[in-house]
Amino acid sequence: MAPELSDETRRRIGRTICIASVVAALIVGLLVIHQVTAHPRTDDAEVFANYIGIAPVVSGPITHLYIADNELVKEGEPLFEIDPRPYAYALAHALSDQQALRGQINDERRIIAAKVSGVDVAKAGSMSAEASLSRSAAAIEQAKADVANAKAAVDRANAELHYATNNLHRVEPLLAKQFVTVDQVDLARTLETSRTQAANQARSQLSLAEAGLAAAEAQYRQGQAEVTQSQHQISQATHSVTTLEPLVGQLGGKQAAIDTAKYNFDNTRVVAPFNARVTSLTISQGAFATAGQHVFTLIDTRVWWAIANFRETELRHIQPGMTADVYLLSRPTVRFKGIVDSVGFGVTPDADLVGRLTGPGLPDVQRTLNWVHLASRFPVRVRIESQPSDIFRFGESAVVIIRGQSSEASGR
Repeated sequence: MAPELSDETRRRIGRTICIASVVAALIVGLLVIHQVTAHPRTDDAEVFANYIGIAPVVSGPITHLYIADNELVKEGEPLFEIDPRPYAYALAHALSDQQALRGQINDERRIIAAKVSGVDVAKAGSMSAEASLSRSAAAIEQAKADVANAKAAVDRANAELHYATNNLHRVEPLLAKQFVTVDQVDLARTLETSRTQAANQARSQLSLAEAGLAAAEAQYRQGQAEVTQSQHQISQATHSVTTLEPLVGQLGGKQAAIDTAKYNFDNTRVVAPFNARVTSLTISQGAFATAGQHVFTLIDTRVWWAIANFRETELRHIQPGMTADVYLLSRPTVRFKGIVDSVGFGVTPDADLVGRLTGPGLPDVQRTLNWVHLASRFPVRVRIESQPSDIFRFGESAVVIIRGQSSEASGR
């Protein structure tokens, strides 16, 4: 049987236990404070993901609807299809317009080739006219030479006729005095007659040469007129030659119309741009879809975040790259690893502190007295790693704990 303790001993043991309990409580409190400070946590968090509103690029009735609300779709899977017939017709019409323009360009190219040949023909005619003009000029010079020779022959024939006439007049009186014979007189008369005929012939040759000169000059003037006419024909043929620039310039517009029509036709079939979850689906097959108006929403399931709101006094312990633990209220026992992506740098100001900001004027600050000053909360974006797409729901509550070390350090 153990001996009984004295009252003094009991008091001493009680004081020791009390002191030990207080010290243990202080140590635990300090450890808790350190843990909370070094590893901030909050239950003010929600699961978040990117999302887009699916709106058709073209308008028309929905002929096929391949999805159901809340269905998980893969990238490239068809979502719905709009009646493609009007856009197929528009594409065929654009292709036809382009083909017609190309045919018009080919026809115009042949016409231009014919007109260019006409210019070449006109140039050849001009060269022929110039050659004829040169021949006419040479003929004029030849005719002038013939006229000069004919005039010389006339002068020579006149001189010989004058000599024969004077000789006949000189010997005829001498016949009566028997100073000359009858034969000499007859010879003088015959010479005078032949010289007269020669003079007449020379004058005829002169007239013929002058007529040839006049004809050559007329031919030359005609050649000049033909040269002028051929030059006008060249100018007219040159100006009639058209270019293909106006038609070729339209090819870009026709191709743009084809590309637009093909773009619209291709967009009659809408596919999932990424792995996503369908939500807010309120239409059915046969509904008319209007371009630019949302028909349902796709939640991007490739990356999920937890948006956690931490007090401003805790932000100095949170840096991008730190690891974090995420717990969903729907699965409180499952831990999901996360990485801090970013820390928010702005929230809406408290109207009780800075007043209401009403445009370019001064803030409207009410005279209030707050005994308790609450710390502002800033959103911290935590990217969840290795998340299964069938567990997370957009907007569900979560708890986030910051572990205080970077992902690189934890990997090492």
